[in-house]
Amino acid sequence: MMDRGSYKKRLILAVGALAVLTLAAFCLGRYSMNPADVIGAIADKIAGNTDTEAMQNIVFRVRLPRILAALLIGAALSVSGAAYQSTLRNPLVSPDLLGVSSGASTGAAVAILFGFSLGGIQFFAFAGGILAVLLATSLPRLLRNSSNMVLVLSGIIVSGFMASILGIIKFVSSEQDQLASIVFWQMGSLAHILNMSQLLSVAPAIIVCLIIMLAVSWRLNILSFGEQEARTVGINVKRLRALIIVCASLLTASAVSISGTIGWIGLIIPHFGRLICGSDNTKLMPLVAILGGAFLLVIDTLARCITSAEIPLSILSGLVGAPLFAWLLAHRRAKMI
Repeated sequence: MMDRGSYKKRLILAVGALAVLTLAAFCLGRYSMNPADVIGAIADKIAGNTDTEAMQNIVFRVRLPRILAALLIGAALSVSGAAYQSTLRNPLVSPDLLGVSSGASTGAAVAILFGFSLGGIQFFAFAGGILAVLLATSLPRLLRNSSNMVLVLSGIIVSGFMASILGIIKFVSSEQDQLASIVFWQMGSLAHILNMSQLLSVAPAIIVCLIIMLAVSWRLNILSFGEQEARTVGINVKRLRALIIVCASLLTASAVSISGTIGWIGLIIPHFGRLICGSDNTKLMPLVAILGGAFLLVIDTLARCITSAEIPLSILSGLVGAPLFAWLLAHRRAKMI
């Protein structure tokens, strides 16, 4: 088990790396700036100096909302994935376990089909994700079987059902504009986050759920040993599991509602966190929040800098995430031999 001193050093190193990546994200883009220009624009904004107003607009109105969105969404998906994996004791579980992503995609497609604005699309996506979770968690009660396996299978059923509805919506949508918008939304992007108000619509829910996850992380350690062991120390297993599922689902639905579907983050980042600090959730949760934010920040920066046309985030997260996951599996196998 990692001692506290080593963990603090690695956590500080992760925070330092995140700060460097954040500064790089401010500098890179169609209008590139050097770090001195970015720091000068921030200082001038604080001092009320308008000499660098153009740079201030780029830093605060264009790049800051997008950078904060990447950090929040990456942290939300990573912590959600780690919570699901620990609760269900399954390392292959991802944040869309209960059909959140499928439900959000269906909700967004409905909003696009009926011509709603961006705010309406976000609302319908969030509502669709929550509806999918409610359906997935209701099935075990109807079947009178609350085991983890039935919960996972319920999520698969709801995901398949939502995917079928999404297919119908695509079939009846207009090819010229609606279908293209639905497909692009499904692939994930932060390009439409143009101001802080769009981010503030989901930021409170994400922050509150992250705090709750950090607060109950020590209980997750006990739950990961098994339900019987958790009951012997006085933990209400059903209540704790329900709290974790609600918070993890809210994190995923909030993230997907403003970014679209972004794969791999909630699956591979918790594995990297365990590789660095072990499986202690009190140490894992803060670390994966930082690593997830850093990962999505890098992906988003690459998406808007590689070509003149912005690349959807799911394409890059898959291209980067799949080889990383393969390396993780090979690394774990090598340690076991």
